[in-house]
Amino acid sequence: MSRLPIPPFDAETAALKARLAEDAWNSRDPQKVALAYTPDSRWRNRAEFLRGREEIVLFLTHKWAREQAYRLIKEVWAFRENRIAVRFAYEWHDETGQWFRSHGNENWEFDEAGLMLRRVASINDQLIDPEERLFHWPQGRRPDDHPALSELGL
Repeated sequence: MSRLPIPPFDAETAALKARLAEDAWNSRDPQKVALAYTPDSRWRNRAEFLRGREEIVLFLTHKWAREQAYRLIKEVWAFRENRIAVRFAYEWHDETGQWFRSHGNENWEFDEAGLMLRRVASINDQLIDPEERLFHWPQGRRPDDHPALSELGL
């Protein structure tokens, strides 16, 4: 099974890979998201270490139960051969209604079929007031005309 685009990446294919990942994550469908990773994919997400699609699905299921009204934007920072570095931000609120903007960086490594072998994510959470939110679109894919991170000054 391959997952286009495949390495080696150029500026266009790296940007497409990041947008496809953003779209999948904004679906908040753990099963769909997990298909982009190798069956034995290794993750570090904050201080959690995961291995394989089963653990990824479980992790994402818990994540999106906790992080409500989740909306994500990813942007390529750098790329080389079979690796892409992205920066991202997402907004969400907890069960009490407190809003957050989470900022982070991810390092991705892909196999020859375009599946992600490794994902290393560092993330920081910022408390925000509802009027400070910048990500306004209906749940799901970010519209093409919605500003990206750089355009938002993030």
